[in-house]
Amino acid sequence: MVAPGKPSQYLARYLRLNKTALERHVSIILSWLVLSFAVWVTDAVLPGFHVKGVKSALLVAAIFGVLNFLLGWLFFAVFTVATLGLAWLLAFITRWIINAILLVLTDKLTDHLTIDSFGWALLGSLMMSVIGTLGEWVVRSVF
Repeated sequence: MVAPGKPSQYLARYLRLNKTALERHVSIILSWLVLSFAVWVTDAVLPGFHVKGVKSALLVAAIFGVLNFLLGWLFFAVFTVATLGLAWLLAFITRWIINAILLVLTDKLTDHLTIDSFGWALLGSLMMSVIGTLGEWVVRSVF
């Protein structure tokens, strides 16, 4: 037999656990929307970086985010070993180049993004990083 008050304790614990999971899901969605906005603004500003529209920006951000999650760490490890640790010391530049490579890979995987050259990918990567960082900062300060 369950003592009175016990079910409410279980319910409170269940809601606490699910609130944490919900916060993670909302955080992922907000990060995706910030990245989508960064892709869209980069398209509007850089002449060598082309996205078909807002829906395409959402799709490109999703593909780029998944590639960055799956391959970003691997590329960083390979760059670090290949440069005998120099890539780790210059982490910002290394991540910038890796993001440009991942943008080119995203361009090859979808027809919703067209990048004219690797130089435009580098500029797009830099711009997306700056806009994404500022956007994440704004979102974190509001929420």
